[in-house]
Amino acid sequence: MEKSVIVQNISKSYTSDSEKKLVLDNVNFEIPTNQLFGVIGPDGAGKSTLFKILATLILPDSGSASILGFDTKKDYSSIRHLIGYMPGRFSLYQDLSVEENLNFFATIFGVKIKDNFELIEDIYKSLAPFKTRKAANLSGGMKQKLALCCSLIHRPKLLILDEPTTGVDPVARQEFWDVLARLKNLGISILVSTPYMDEATRCDKIAFMMSGKILKIENPKTLIENFDKRIISASATSMFKLLSDLRAHPEVEYAFAFGNANHAVLKDKRFSLDTLSSFLSAKGNTNISLKNSTPCIEDCFMDLIQ
Repeated sequence: MEKSVIVQNISKSYTSDSEKKLVLDNVNFEIPTNQLFGVIGPDGAGKSTLFKILATLILPDSGSASILGFDTKKDYSSIRHLIGYMPGRFSLYQDLSVEENLNFFATIFGVKIKDNFELIEDIYKSLAPFKTRKAANLSGGMKQKLALCCSLIHRPKLLILDEPTTGVDPVARQEFWDVLARLKNLGISILVSTPYMDEATRCDKIAFMMSGKILKIENPKTLIENFDKRIISASATSMFKLLSDLRAHPEVEYAFAFGNANHAVLKDKRFSLDTLSSFLSAKGNTNISLKNSTPCIEDCFMDLIQ
């Protein structure tokens, strides 16, 4: 199968105040063409640095990468015409209008907006009423839609999107991922990063990233189906105390905060919740609620980093 991205032994360090920090540590992965591939991880995991290397903006210290068969070091000029890149921070011209930004990027790539308008038509519909508004005055969701339109205006074969939904409201996030699914169906390969675990289920495959390393690459559905540990969702009056006491119990492998509850993974699947509840009550916890929980992507990630 043809590959849209191949990353081999990529490492990258930065030096700050005479201290060298390893940001990418021997990263390896491949992405087949026409796949929606997600890189999931917290801030500081190395996602943005990796994406900048793949977008030919910076060079790795060691290792190599290729985009659609072109080497990121030697063939950067060719690659830049084949990809659409959205950095983590909004980087369009704030003092230009929506329409002016689109025309500018179309000109840069030697095309006209009408040439590939069908590619951005669905996205542009919500932007059209504001086409004369300066980019600086758009909402977060509208800015991301404009940035995506500018990334698509030359019909790239690969989209590289660095946390495109960060700071965007939940409805706009959902709409954005619906757009990505449609673009994939049109034959565009997509590499996207996100700190939001719930978005991972929209990807064909996900790579968990932490401290510059790829921990695991898997289909999200398969990952959840193969999670074979018992998870308890726990709540009480004092969630912080509850978390501390859960971690102190010998039958709890690990526990972590999860939304409005705490999740605890048990060492023994058969362990009684009544016994655990009695232990927590004896520790001074009140209004205790314990129930079995179905695993999700965040549970899988937390299991990997233990």
